[in-house]
Amino acid sequence: MVLEGSSEALCPPPSLELRPSCNKSQPSPPLGSGSQPHDALFPGDKEPIKYGELIVLGHNGSLASGDKGRRRSRLALYKRPKANGVKPDVIHNVSTPLVSKALSNKSQHSISYTLSRSHSVIVEYTHDPNTDMFQIGRSTESMIDFVVTDTAGSGGGGGGQGQSQGGAGGDGGQSAQSTISRYACRIMCERSAPYTARIYAAGFDSSKNIFLGERAAKWRTSDGLMDGLTTNGVLVMHPAGEFVSEPAPGVWREISVCGNVFALRETRSAQQRGKLVENESNMLQDGSLIDLCGATLLWRTPDGLRRTPTLKQLESLRQELNAARPQCPVGFNTLAFPSLAQRATVDKKQPWVYMNCGHVHGYHNWGFRKEKGAGSSAIGGGAGAGGTAPASTGDRECPMCRRVGPYVPLWLGCEGGLYLDAGPPTHAFCPCGHVCSEKTVQGWSQIPLPHGTHAFHAACPFCGTWLTGEHGHVKLIFQGPVD
Repeated sequence: MVLEGSSEALCPPPSLELRPSCNKSQPSPPLGSGSQPHDALFPGDKEPIKYGELIVLGHNGSLASGDKGRRRSRLALYKRPKANGVKPDVIHNVSTPLVSKALSNKSQHSISYTLSRSHSVIVEYTHDPNTDMFQIGRSTESMIDFVVTDTAGSGGGGGGQGQSQGGAGGDGGQSAQSTISRYACRIMCERSAPYTARIYAAGFDSSKNIFLGERAAKWRTSDGLMDGLTTNGVLVMHPAGEFVSEPAPGVWREISVCGNVFALRETRSAQQRGKLVENESNMLQDGSLIDLCGATLLWRTPDGLRRTPTLKQLESLRQELNAARPQCPVGFNTLAFPSLAQRATVDKKQPWVYMNCGHVHGYHNWGFRKEKGAGSSAIGGGAGAGGTAPASTGDRECPMCRRVGPYVPLWLGCEGGLYLDAGPPTHAFCPCGHVCSEKTVQGWSQIPLPHGTHAFHAACPFCGTWLTGEHGHVKLIFQGPVD
């Protein structure tokens, strides 16, 4: 071993800060907005510090199989009773045969960069009392705080019939090989105000190691240190403006193992890194999106969440909609949005909408366009979990305005953290029919989400369906009671 140095010499703080594996004796903090008791974790604090919340897009409030432990659609990160962060300490240049010996110390965190068959660089880390670390990945091992599995792929084609990405919640069951890393990324949160959260690619495994093999994208930095990228990369997009007041998409970037920001590679796993973006950082802000190549996460700050509706408020909005007694303009039957818990089947009173015009009706089994084919879908059948349109619905002609397009059931968006405000649910995403506020549909319709190795497409945040039509959303036109 020929080179040693201090953490100050290794990486300029705060460019890289890591953590030891999760203390098995400490359960994961409960999710939610802080209403649950945390006395077991913080005996002296009634209100523990919340750093923020991670919400997986495409799951409308919960996974289809239910939120269980660390596998869930949403997780709140709280200040830990004891700091578990680590920071770079010593750098070693070693011959590759010595790497396995150097990495065998399971009490020592380290990152190994294999440069060739005969040369590796190992960076050791030491405890950092000023940070908490939370690890995210596909692995169910104890050091992963938030287990995230692939969200089913979006369709995006076929005459507006976008497929659901799990609806109210595909549980991430993987029919194909997962593209999410077992140890995808880590988030470092400062334990003192303003509780800054930063994201880094890759997480430590059960041996407290991060290993970048010979074929991984890695390089020496200008100051002689090391950095690298993971196989499929960790992409981040910070909002261009204030996420709630001025929603506008930023630019997708890639985050390195040391937390540096780069332009995107030509393809997701290309070995050539993008250009360093020196004027941007890995610091998360309200509305930052994190893409793990198979699932996209939204970061919401406590302040941002205070301006979104709670489940209780969403239920109140649903009851207000139903109290207005909207009616089908043809059948004159009263319509009603189903309860937030009912997301698997279409109710007989459920409102349906013609997507190209926004006229709201009750379900009817007529109006198909012959040239479009498609047999009808009976009530209660075919609606995907979370309320995406039945796959065989086909295009229909609206009896009010004669416009032809998708005809789908309407569902209230149940994940409040995806809302940009607590406004009335007056609009729906096209073509899935998830209903929320005007500001929310307008904001998400502008955001291109990663798909595949280099494609981007706007999608409904509640179910992941690719958005279609001129705007990606439609204003709902209800008819009130005739009496």
